Amino acid sequence: MNAPRVLIADKLSPAAVDIFKNRGLAFDIKVGLSKDELIAVIGDYDGIAIRSGAKLDKDVIAAAHKLRVIARAGIGVDNVDIPAATAKGIVVMNTPFGNSITTAEHAIAMMFALARQIPAADASTQAGKWEKNRFMGVELYAKTLGLIGAGNIGGIVADRALGLKMKVVAYDPFLSPERAVEMGVEKVELEDLLARADVITLHTPLTDKTRNILSAEALAKTKKGVLIVNCARGGLVDEAALRKLLDEGHVGGAAFDVFTVEPAKENPLFGSDKVVATPHLGASTSEAQENVALQVAEQVSDYLLTGAVTNALNSPSITAEEAPKLKPFVALAEKIGAFAGQMVDFGIKAIDIAFEGEVSNLNVKPMTSAALAGVLKPMLAEINMVSAPAVAKERGITVSESRQEVSPTYDSLMRVTITTEKGKRAFAGTVIAGAPRIVEVKGMELDAAFSPAMLYINNLDKPGFIGALGMMLGEAGVNIATFNLGRLAADEDAIALVGVDQAPSADLLAKIEALPHVKESRALTF
Repeated sequence: MNAPRVLIADKLSPAAVDIFKNRGLAFDIKVGLSKDELIAVIGDYDGIAIRSGAKLDKDVIAAAHKLRVIARAGIGVDNVDIPAATAKGIVVMNTPFGNSITTAEHAIAMMFALARQIPAADASTQAGKWEKNRFMGVELYAKTLGLIGAGNIGGIVADRALGLKMKVVAYDPFLSPERAVEMGVEKVELEDLLARADVITLHTPLTDKTRNILSAEALAKTKKGVLIVNCARGGLVDEAALRKLLDEGHVGGAAFDVFTVEPAKENPLFGSDKVVATPHLGASTSEAQENVALQVAEQVSDYLLTGAVTNALNSPSITAEEAPKLKPFVALAEKIGAFAGQMVDFGIKAIDIAFEGEVSNLNVKPMTSAALAGVLKPMLAEINMVSAPAVAKERGITVSESRQEVSPTYDSLMRVTITTEKGKRAFAGTVIAGAPRIVEVKGMELDAAFSPAMLYINNLDKPGFIGALGMMLGEAGVNIATFNLGRLAADEDAIALVGVDQAPSADLLAKIEALPHVKESRALTF
């Protein structure tokens, strides 16, 4: 039998290459391939190991006839079309924690560079000038650092900042008050952070909710002279608005390692003497590169030789024996979790996953992980089943499981209960004919299949409401695929779950909420 064959498409350390050799895998090292060159050769390989250089878009993946695994040495997978890989049955892995220290240290270094104007002072001095009075810096001691994102990297930055005797405030919807106390930071809302921070650093992935989190409007609310550091992801800050405030003197300086468009050959921030820019060096230390390279080589080898799945972004960690029984319940867990995650706006304190009936006798860990990933994914795009439990623990979220061998109504039932600072919300589902269905929301029974796009409406059960809703959707050109109702009693609480062919716009949601008796409406995606 031929050994699995791996393409190493970006530079890995010799020690990582030795892992492939020692594990008996065939491999080729072809770094810097163009898209056409990659399309021409990728069909010969079972696995590919990459960093950020190789781009695996839908065209490349379509040519990957044998490919079983894509493994990214690092956390970001912006260069991989994950839906295309999933549709083709290719597992996508990353190494989420291998470069956390390095990235955090780079953020601290950028903060010092801004505070003491080190790059500009260096250039001036080496040019033969002695402009001692030009470079008046600021102390970081006793200043307030605002963290946007308090996960693994953000937590390390907070620890280092506290060592510098800074005060640290943090905005992170997933940071519990208890975890904030443990970290030594003050949990605040974004508005409060903007008003108080002398330095703002970003440590959050780029999602629909975090894109331009520092918008023109948000930047205008910052303190005069604020320093802004972004070593996370391009697109978190409105770069044009930031340049305007730099030029006007409202923002004291900005240090960016990441940009909306990369490679950044030009950018609104370039050319300002108040800007420090580096070419995405957050993970660029020998230690970090070695760590993630070794991890990715081990993960690819394990998967191709034994089928073990580690740090997968699109595949559950399930053994071959468990897979047939667990697969539909893992899918249910992820969808119920995603439903719950899109319904919660406040800081999550606890997540409980209850298993009733036959499902309680299965291995529930993959289902719990899938549910956690679903809950957290709206704010953390790169979350996966493997990293979700660690991320929840890191944020101080209490996760619990409960089992009950008998389910009163269904052969198997799964219930996800979210506890926030505002109270509890519960959502339950089951598997019918192999397909996941949602059967309980807000204590109301219903039976709805999951659609890619859904509309959730909570209203008082009054005559004429369903007709008015249907007419409004029709006028907006939104086609109804499924319509499911639940209620307590006439004139009391009711819900509608509407499967739609087109995702409702924000304007349409606002019109729905303006209907009489509507309490809440949301657009959901699955």
